[in-house]
Amino acid sequence: MSGLSPGFHRRASSDGGSRADRLPPGQYLTEDFPVLSAGPTPRVDPDFWRFTVRTETGEERSWTWRDFLALPQEEPTFDIHCVTRWSKFDTRWKGVSIDTLLAGLETSATYAVAECHGGYTTNVPLAELTGGKAWVMHGYDGGPLPAAHGGPARLVVPHLYFWKSAKWVKGLRLLTHDEPGFWERAGYHNHGDPWREQRYGAF
Repeated sequence: MSGLSPGFHRRASSDGGSRADRLPPGQYLTEDFPVLSAGPTPRVDPDFWRFTVRTETGEERSWTWRDFLALPQEEPTFDIHCVTRWSKFDTRWKGVSIDTLLAGLETSATYAVAECHGGYTTNVPLAELTGGKAWVMHGYDGGPLPAAHGGPARLVVPHLYFWKSAKWVKGLRLLTHDEPGFWERAGYHNHGDPWREQRYGAF
């Protein structure tokens, strides 16, 4: 699937709004793709990569790299916004929708914690991940996702600041309560909406 996925709402599109309308407050536009990480870059061999979804009752489903690539693939394009104030327009990705990964799963969860190689975590309300709003991506700009940008796979939640798009993701833990992740416990905003400048402080 090309173009914007159903359910994802950015503030303007290339066929409608101006570039200024697409830039959230306090952000500047860059053509680069800056690399920002809280620690060293994990080197994850896809042959040993697995992605696991675990519900609040302990039910699990898991995919190997080969299984994951056999799932329905989507190729959305969207703008991304980092809390450090850079934004990048029209980034092209390839991966699997969270809707696909959660399809048919019995859960009463309202939150999810993304768990990653290297120990990073981040929390996102489940409603912010479903309905065509989030993906686990393994491709970027026509090629494999580089390790520096989270390869072999990262969560991408483009309508929130990019720290919610966890690099080197290995699973989602579904919860009936909120559980702040790495940066949220360190003082970042619990939600992270770039259009509301939810950068730091307020829980």
